[in-house]
Amino acid sequence: MLRNEVMSTSPSVPAASSSSVDVHLHGPRHGFGPQETPQSRPSVQAFSESTLLRTSGAAGDRSSSSSVSRQPPSFQPAPGKAWLGGRVSVNSRLGERGWRLPQKPLSSGLDGGCSYFGNKRSYAGNTVTSNFTFGTSSSSARDTYYPQILKTPLSTGNPQRSGYKNWTPQMGYSATSSSAVSAHAPSVIAAVVEGRGLARGEIGMASIDLKSPQIILSQFADNTTYAKVITKLKILSPLEIIMSNTACVVGNSTKLFTLITENFKTVNFTTIQRKYFNETKGLEYIEQLCIAEFSTVLMEVQSKYYCLAAVAALLKYVEFIQNSVYAPKSLKVCFQGSEQTAMIDSSSAQNLELLINNQDCRNNHTLFGVLNYTKTPGGSRRLRSNILEPLIDVETINMRLDCVQELLQDEELFFGLQSVISRFLDTEQLLSVLVQIPKQDTVNAAESKITNLIYLKHTLELVDPLKIALKNCNTPLLRAYYGSLEDKRFGIILEKIKTVINDDVRYMKGCLNMRTQKCYAVRSNINEFLDIARRTYTEIVDDIAGMISQLAEKYNLPLRTSFSSARGFFIQMTTDCTALPSDQLPSEFIKISKMKNSYSFTSTDLIKMNERCQESLREIYHMTYVIVCKLLSEIYEHIHCLYKLSDTVSMLDMLLSFAHACTLSDYVRPEFTDTLAVKQGWHPILEKISLEKPVANNTYITEGSNFLIITGPNMSGKSTYLKQIALSQIMAQIGSYVPAEYSSFRIAEQIFTRISTDDDIETNSSTFMKEMKEIAYILHNANDKSLILIDELGRGTNTEEGIGICYAVCEYLLSLKAFTLFATHFLELCHMDVLYPNVENMHFEVQHVKNTSRNKDAILYTYKLSKGLTEEKNYGLKAAEVSSLPPSIVLDAKEITSQITREILQTQRSTPEMERQRAVYHLATRLIQTARNSQLDPDSLRTYLSNLKKRYEEDLPRAEEVPEKTEE
Repeated sequence: MLRNEVMSTSPSVPAASSSSVDVHLHGPRHGFGPQETPQSRPSVQAFSESTLLRTSGAAGDRSSSSSVSRQPPSFQPAPGKAWLGGRVSVNSRLGERGWRLPQKPLSSGLDGGCSYFGNKRSYAGNTVTSNFTFGTSSSSARDTYYPQILKTPLSTGNPQRSGYKNWTPQMGYSATSSSAVSAHAPSVIAAVVEGRGLARGEIGMASIDLKSPQIILSQFADNTTYAKVITKLKILSPLEIIMSNTACVVGNSTKLFTLITENFKTVNFTTIQRKYFNETKGLEYIEQLCIAEFSTVLMEVQSKYYCLAAVAALLKYVEFIQNSVYAPKSLKVCFQGSEQTAMIDSSSAQNLELLINNQDCRNNHTLFGVLNYTKTPGGSRRLRSNILEPLIDVETINMRLDCVQELLQDEELFFGLQSVISRFLDTEQLLSVLVQIPKQDTVNAAESKITNLIYLKHTLELVDPLKIALKNCNTPLLRAYYGSLEDKRFGIILEKIKTVINDDVRYMKGCLNMRTQKCYAVRSNINEFLDIARRTYTEIVDDIAGMISQLAEKYNLPLRTSFSSARGFFIQMTTDCTALPSDQLPSEFIKISKMKNSYSFTSTDLIKMNERCQESLREIYHMTYVIVCKLLSEIYEHIHCLYKLSDTVSMLDMLLSFAHACTLSDYVRPEFTDTLAVKQGWHPILEKISLEKPVANNTYITEGSNFLIITGPNMSGKSTYLKQIALSQIMAQIGSYVPAEYSSFRIAEQIFTRISTDDDIETNSSTFMKEMKEIAYILHNANDKSLILIDELGRGTNTEEGIGICYAVCEYLLSLKAFTLFATHFLELCHMDVLYPNVENMHFEVQHVKNTSRNKDAILYTYKLSKGLTEEKNYGLKAAEVSSLPPSIVLDAKEITSQITREILQTQRSTPEMERQRAVYHLATRLIQTARNSQLDPDSLRTYLSNLKKRYEEDLPRAEEVPEKTEE
């Protein structure tokens, strides 16, 4: 159970507070005993930023932050290969701008047959000999010298990546972070490789999230637009992309490399020699690192040579930059094809505002913001990935919906689960840190391991409360998660931890609280020297408290002891200026800072005592680290159950978030058929923004009427309606309820949108060119299971050409069975329903009201969707009239428009045969739909079929009336 106060129940764990502390610590008193000494470890110099070749082509030579870099003397780039280390040639200044060679050769870990996999206890003596020839680039492919000129992360305009230590994950405390920023900060490294020759277009990808010990492999065939690659990378949102150096040879770079650099301008690029993309080595890595529960992935990837090659380069590079190796049998490895989820391209994700609001990137008026009531970083990440990659398997979706339904119906289950889930830390990141074995021992590494062991204990202690919360659930998925928690390994690990770690040690908020927990984490009498060191630490802290008390008495001031991770112990005082003699603090106090009526300061003696305290802490951490490492080596074989726990917690968190969102609005459970039917649906984001509930509308799209042409005046609601349909479709496919009174959806394998009308200065694209690129992408990739939303195509050119392009695009899309919604101002397109019976015309209604103040007609937008094409004529002129445009200009525009209309308007009338065929077509499609999806009882079905017959008979006389109208 979480407690915010410092533990006082155990004699070995003293009391403390994170802000204002009356410090009085009493450490345990123990006799001497045998000393437990750490393993002997060779000293290894730390990486420096320059070691990683993150140098700027424009900057001068930079000195290394460490005296020796970790590179063997044998390192030399291959002759003739492009050296990507800076604005230097291969043969010139490698010694100056490249790697600094160590004074002594380092022992081999990776290239020597991966010896560290053989013995868990021998990791400390192993270091990695890296024979990489690689460089980095945050490039634009248009650079004259690319890829020889390197840009550092600083030059990309992203201050978060100013150096190596900032853009690689920090181990330890970040497991407690639950903010959306930290949960979604880039932490993925991806490797991409493409086949050559006849295999060009076959893509292998491997990615690892440095916050989660999971490797995702993909291999698929892509077309010349490389849409799948770009989409997958956009979803991963990588921190860094690794590619072969042969893909970016100057003047002869591959199309894939060019497209990736154009689409990911702020991402770091690293090129590695092609020889490291080795499928044999990749398979060995997977065999050595994959945990037993997921070892079946070996059967899936044995013949997937390109993803194996990608994972070989990826793992070697990650171990190199992280300065640590992964423990044997510690990683979750899974293979994902390209057919398991719906594809939403990055442009559509931006248009629909799935993750980022287009007006203000800081606010949460997005689909993610509407649904995100998660309590853990893992749940937040899972929700994000699901929104970008909705499911396409109906059975899985319905299992999720069953869970959400049970959570909504069982209030006790909902609040019980939410209470337990909110106490979990970032389980994925915790697991990621635990399975990494540092190649060198530092105080930070020791402190991190101790911290994460406390986090692990805290996490395992929540398993039983989670089981109790799930005990009475009924749905199959929740029962399956309950079953996964029955794993005996949770208890085994917790018991082993409790033999070494004090029972009362737990995760606590506040840096001083956690420092106290770490100091007294290990039980007494395990290491006598550790007990003595802790007693020394206690005495120092006591001395600090006593010294501050003496200062308070000496100067008659209300001083109190405070603590921060940056300053250590310092003195605080809250007082009015009148209480200070001559408005000055005594000269003994230094580093004075004032915040309102609070003073913070220290003294020379206190600084020295802080240094003694830190020295004592280092000794405690060092000895505790040895014990913790021994404990971790004993529990490594059981730690794989945490993968199931992590998956369970994140999924439950996301399902709880869906249920929470439903309680705040009247959402309904969706059904899945071959029809898109929504009764009184509304826009979920607009509902969150507006004070009143948005106007609801109906939607009905079937295979027989799969193409809707939507017309209406400007600002009548066309774009909002299109986005509403797409958002509801995504919500349904991720397992959430949707904003409607009733909803039925057909599974969409792809969702395409063409909405934005902005210029793109960076790619030198006008509005029209941008439209054409986006529509070309849709035409190349759409299939019969797509959902396509197009808003006002062809506005960037003249009217005749715009209508021609729209007509041709519509005819192509009509040849597919995709569900298409096409909003347009070109009323000429509305006559397509004469030629194509699967076209339906819809329009948004407006009303005209008298504006008494200006004595003019005003337009009242109803935002209601109705059948047929819009009856509004010249609504653009009416909108101009309402604006501040001069009346004379508006009058001239009306006259010119009337003249042009008379000249070019050609009335198109349908023949009776066309109308008869249309009536038969609609009857047939409705009968097929009824046969597929009807759940009516016999009497209701008889009534429905009778109504269909009447409607058909009503349509036939209308067809016979057409020639009479024509004769008139």
